[in-house]
Amino acid sequence: MGKLTEMDNQYKDWISDVSKRFRQSQIRAAIRVNDEMLRFYWELGKELHDRKSRFSYGQNFYKTISHDLRQELPDVKSFSETNLKYMQYFFEMYPEAANRPQAVDDFNESIVFCIPWGHQRTILDKCKGNPQKALFFVNQVLQNNWSRAVLLNFLDTDLYERQGKAITNFKMTLPAVQSGLAQEITKDPYKFDFITLTQSYNERELKDALMDNIQKFLLELGNGFAFVGREYRIEIGETENFIDMLFYHIRLHCYVVVEVKITEFESSYAGQLGTYVVAVNHQLKTEQDTPTLGLLVCKSKDNVKAQYALESSSQPLGVSSYELSKLIPEDFKGSLPSIEEIENELQKEKNRNH
Repeated sequence: MGKLTEMDNQYKDWISDVSKRFRQSQIRAAIRVNDEMLRFYWELGKELHDRKSRFSYGQNFYKTISHDLRQELPDVKSFSETNLKYMQYFFEMYPEAANRPQAVDDFNESIVFCIPWGHQRTILDKCKGNPQKALFFVNQVLQNNWSRAVLLNFLDTDLYERQGKAITNFKMTLPAVQSGLAQEITKDPYKFDFITLTQSYNERELKDALMDNIQKFLLELGNGFAFVGREYRIEIGETENFIDMLFYHIRLHCYVVVEVKITEFESSYAGQLGTYVVAVNHQLKTEQDTPTLGLLVCKSKDNVKAQYALESSSQPLGVSSYELSKLIPEDFKGSLPSIEEIENELQKEKNRNH
């Protein structure tokens, strides 16, 4: 029985391996098909661009070409007037795409062939005349595996304008490759639109609200952040200290210390943050981890003052601001029903219906 069981398990493992390899081959084939199709669209877009500038087809330019191509290829749905226009926009947005070697890890125009055409059309609609913004979102789709719906939601925000905009000293304190990647994970300002606070909120209320909405907070921080702890206890000498929030960034392989302040930036905040970063390096960081980063998120900041403070630190630190959009008046808060009152009213309504 033992041998039969062993052979049975080996057979199951083999079947599982065959299934896995088949799925992987399907994915690779789909990627190749998508790549070939988009390269064809780009080439056709170039030809449309050239022909429209050389010949006068009048207002029926796309209509005529669409009709003639459909006559030749009646079973193909890709040659509508609208899709032909998008092909031309596609070429005009990335005129050098086909002239560069394809490397997904490189932030160049060749990555445009790696995402589905539906995603590409959505980006073309929202990023007209701004190829750098378009490439930014192509890269985000690849890194985060966004669906078209998720992509559309992010295109309707100012993510591109905020990404990588924190004031940092990363170039001075980190190796070149790591400094660029570290800068990319920052934003300025951070938008905490998902929480509601009164106009006279304090620091604890803000931190509590962020932790109550930790999933949305992580989404705002960006892809790769893993939450380690809040008010993370760490001993420095003979003193007990508490880090506001400690994260680990999976892509950068490093701890990230986040301190949140509800006031304007002060130089002393950078000193405190730098101390926490050094403590994490000594007590938590392993040989496999890269240097710990520090991020200070304040209500506001003087950019020059922040830059000077960071230049004086030997630790990799960044300073950003944050924005709130859902503030309610203090006196209005008192008039809002409590959770218990709402539950009691719902129970009364339920009893009346029965």
